[in-house]
Amino acid sequence: MGLNDKKKDLAREICRSYGTSLSVEVLRAFSDILVPYKVLRGHKLVDEGEVCNHMYYIEKGMVLQHYTKNGVNVTEHISHEGDMVICIESFFLHEPSKIIASMIEPGVVWGIPYDEMHQLASHSFEICQLIFKIYQRSLIISQKKADVLRFETAKERYIRTMKENPEIIRRAPLHNVASFLQMTPETLSRVRAQVSEENN
Repeated sequence: MGLNDKKKDLAREICRSYGTSLSVEVLRAFSDILVPYKVLRGHKLVDEGEVCNHMYYIEKGMVLQHYTKNGVNVTEHISHEGDMVICIESFFLHEPSKIIASMIEPGVVWGIPYDEMHQLASHSFEICQLIFKIYQRSLIISQKKADVLRFETAKERYIRTMKENPEIIRRAPLHNVASFLQMTPETLSRVRAQVSEENN
């Protein structure tokens, strides 16, 4: 399969993921702006202080979004296949990112450049709908996480993640999962043991 065919397949996959479809002409234009990156573990898609000029669709692999506070590395989000990675504030405002997006597994991601995407949107209502759905899902995910952290216990947070996003529990390093759930690794180990015992 050639690169152009692969890009079209990926464009269709992104549209399916967000419950939308594009006409043949618009799909071709969208696929043309996709940029493939085959990346190693540890590679930074966005580094602190860089402007996030792309959102990244994960075809394969796992991405950690994190930052440093008082010398401690804090996990903001963990994404994997089928997810879109956006450092939202930097992406929207074209300002240096406070968030680092790095690979915790080797993989393949596809960059969607801000300028090209919005140029397409200026001529296509279909692209506007796709962008809206991408931004909408990203904002809902952020709000749901804030609500979970605000209202749920450590055990409830772990069980919810295990049910709704088991790949994070299965594949991400323990200390990143603990940080993502805003608990210490010791608390996470205790909660995991408790949940495992209750399920046996």
